[in-house]
Amino acid sequence: MVVTGKRVRRTRRMVRHRLRLSGFLLLAVAAGALAVLSGTRGVAANSPLEQPTPPKLTEPVPEPEEPVGVMPEETVPDAPPAAEEAWAPVPVGEAVEDTYFDDAVFLGDSRTDGFRLYSGLNAGTYLYATGATVESVFSKAVDTPQGRMPLLDALAKTDCGKIYVMLGINELGWVGTDTFRNQAAKMFQRIQADHPDAVVVIQSLLPVSAKQDANGSYVNNQRIGVYNQILRELAEELELPYLDVAEAVTDEDGCLRADWTFDGVHLNKAGCQAWLEYLRTHPVTA
Repeated sequence: MVVTGKRVRRTRRMVRHRLRLSGFLLLAVAAGALAVLSGTRGVAANSPLEQPTPPKLTEPVPEPEEPVGVMPEETVPDAPPAAEEAWAPVPVGEAVEDTYFDDAVFLGDSRTDGFRLYSGLNAGTYLYATGATVESVFSKAVDTPQGRMPLLDALAKTDCGKIYVMLGINELGWVGTDTFRNQAAKMFQRIQADHPDAVVVIQSLLPVSAKQDANGSYVNNQRIGVYNQILRELAEELELPYLDVAEAVTDEDGCLRADWTFDGVHLNKAGCQAWLEYLRTHPVTA
């Protein structure tokens, strides 16, 4: 039964061999599993298991574009307002020859008559009347180079390029100032309408002497100053040149120079010549 013993021993060896072989296989499988779990994975580069999940893309919101070279609307500075030319009386200028007054008309009262008589100016046309006012020039007939008629009618018939007006001394006694203002405005507007191409010049009223100013009459320098302010305002409103001729004959106290008047109101020859010199050195333009 030796054969049987050999078969048994052979069978046991085969079992032991298979067991060893199975153990080796189990160790190999375990080692491989451990390597997979703890080491670098040995899968292919294009394996879907190894591709990271791509992040979800979001379209960027574009920034608004601003025009090149243009400031944002809220920072664009406002354009500075156009500067307006300040109104002022006619300034001093280069003296003109007497021929400058060839086309001039001098409209006024007895003071304008005195200018005609004593200034020495042999040029221009004179339309005047003693006691003339901004009201009487519309309706009171007087002697003129054009015949007997109101001064404004005579002026309308006279060709001229410049019209020098001085009226107001006889209106100083009028109640209030509104009547003078309104009537003077009507007069200047009438002159402008009759002579649209001529330069209408408003002359300030001349002051009176200190003696006349002190006698308590309504013909005083304070009242004259009020009327001159009205004339200045009308000149600005109507866009007419204003000549402050009063400054040519005023002394340091604001009165008419005593040596340039014979009655405290009207000018003598020296005073009229000073008046003319002021007109020569303050020419007007359209």
